[in-house]
Amino acid sequence: MLHILICEDNEVHRTRMETIVNRYLFSDDFDMKFALSVDRPDMLLAYLETYQNQNGLYFLDIDLQSEMNGIELAAKIREKDVSATIVFVTTHSEMMHYVFRFKIEAMDFIVKDDSLENIEQRMIECMQTAYQRFLDGKRGMVKYFTVKVGNQKLNIPYDDILFFEPSINQRNKIILHRVNSTLEFYGTINDVSDFGLPFYKCHQSFVLNVNHVKCVDTINRTAEMIDGSTIAIARRKMTEFLKYIK
Repeated sequence: MLHILICEDNEVHRTRMETIVNRYLFSDDFDMKFALSVDRPDMLLAYLETYQNQNGLYFLDIDLQSEMNGIELAAKIREKDVSATIVFVTTHSEMMHYVFRFKIEAMDFIVKDDSLENIEQRMIECMQTAYQRFLDGKRGMVKYFTVKVGNQKLNIPYDDILFFEPSINQRNKIILHRVNSTLEFYGTINDVSDFGLPFYKCHQSFVLNVNHVKCVDTINRTAEMIDGSTIAIARRKMTEFLKYIK
């Protein structure tokens, strides 16, 4: 999960940023969490000590009315969260050269004197970019099936999926089966038949995850999944299917 953190000493600006973040997170089903909003750098660093946050997105003011300014805070964050995404939101645009001096590698530098619309747009763009990078990093280790259901976009790990089958009640809909739940969405079996392993189209009506097959009945040409479901296997698919299982 991508965590979003804010450090801003001005209550008006901090509240405005909190509103922008909350409104954006509420707009869709993101694997993101608004973790913290504070006015002092020591509070943010204490949080990182406790929770050992990684892959955080940090919106930081530069002039924090503290012994530590936002640039120094960003350098401290880098020590604890090496993959942190830093965004400065400040009135001190003249401080930008210090960002390079401290090797902060900030994603953006948003000026508070800009219009509210532009500030919100820039913050949203930062959240979108940071989230996409976060998903890309996760996908490098874990593969996900992305599906849109209503207004929500869901990212379901391959390992959570047992099998796909067509909906009996509605044309052009597929049912995705997990161990304890199902999910119905628009599409056809052919849409999910070319994902490659661990998925295999064993029948014109089924695409299953070979990692979740409990046993195979070669006489009746069926596969029992770990949740007890029984999946038909086409006669011409049996030999190849057994190779995939092995």
